[in-house]
Amino acid sequence: IFIRREGSKHHQTSKFGIMPTERCEELIALTLQSATNRGYKEDFETIKKIQECCKAFTEDDVKALCEKATEAFIQDGVLAMVDAPVTIVGDVHGQLYDLIELFKIGGIAPQKNMLFLGDYVDRGYYSVETVTILFALKVKFPKRVTLLRGNHETRQVTQVYGFYDECMRKFGSSKAWGYYTSAFDFLPLSAVVDNSIYCPHGGLSPHLNTLDEVRALESHCRKEVPHEGAVCDLLWSDPEDGISGFNMSPRGAGYTFGEDTVEKWNQTNALNIVCRAHQLVMDGYNWNHNNKTLTVFSAPNYCYRCGNLAGILVVNENSSVEQYEVRSFSDAPRETVTNKPVPREMPDYFL
Repeated sequence: IFIRREGSKHHQTSKFGIMPTERCEELIALTLQSATNRGYKEDFETIKKIQECCKAFTEDDVKALCEKATEAFIQDGVLAMVDAPVTIVGDVHGQLYDLIELFKIGGIAPQKNMLFLGDYVDRGYYSVETVTILFALKVKFPKRVTLLRGNHETRQVTQVYGFYDECMRKFGSSKAWGYYTSAFDFLPLSAVVDNSIYCPHGGLSPHLNTLDEVRALESHCRKEVPHEGAVCDLLWSDPEDGISGFNMSPRGAGYTFGEDTVEKWNQTNALNIVCRAHQLVMDGYNWNHNNKTLTVFSAPNYCYRCGNLAGILVVNENSSVEQYEVRSFSDAPRETVTNKPVPREMPDYFL
């Protein structure tokens, strides 16, 4: 999709942040190295080092990192403004090997802006490593990396779908989980890319008509996500073809929304498309509403059994022309894990 734009944009120079601990600095170095590896053997070696680095994190290290990340989230506000070129990433769900593959395919900060649409934890085996990497990238490159809140970045959901159990297993107590989930409260709820793409984790809300109304949520969204209302809708709603308006969602939270609601939202706010995550789609991406709504899902072979591709949206800017490019990729090879945890049985609402 090519969209003609007027004039050119000057990008704000990325300012490198100060890492709170030496372990955080080491983790950043290993992550950037992983994006330049030339083979899976090198990937395995780097991922082992990443796992060892994260294993060495103490609860005080996690607390320091989460405090610095929270400061960066507050600076972004409830509605983050993001410039192109940018790689937009959907759910990653603790799939560390696939996150490293994603960095190779979509680029990594500081060379390119990155926008993550939420759901960093749960389901996968490496939620702690995944969210720690993303928090560290945000602290190191605060102007280049934007993290949004997904419906899994809550206390209630993470206690059911794996992140709490993983923190207990890897740290021996719930303190680290408490630090991470407290930081989740300050993640932005949505973003706008180049004044043309609206990016929530889930979708639209019948309680919101303008971007200013999203910004107005600042005063009462820095807490656990409620079971209903505008904040809940942004994280839980889904697009659906063939319907009008907003309808009750089978998820039990949020709504399904039709093409007419997207047309009205885009027209009112001078936007072109809505790009969101939240739903498993087998090709890694899916267009709804006559190409007005795009879903990207970035966890390939979700839950290590669904067989889906992953997708990302790369928004390139070239003079007065802005290009949207969707890239798909399959799951990365993983070394045989002999001592992987046996997760407790979980409800499959997401599938």
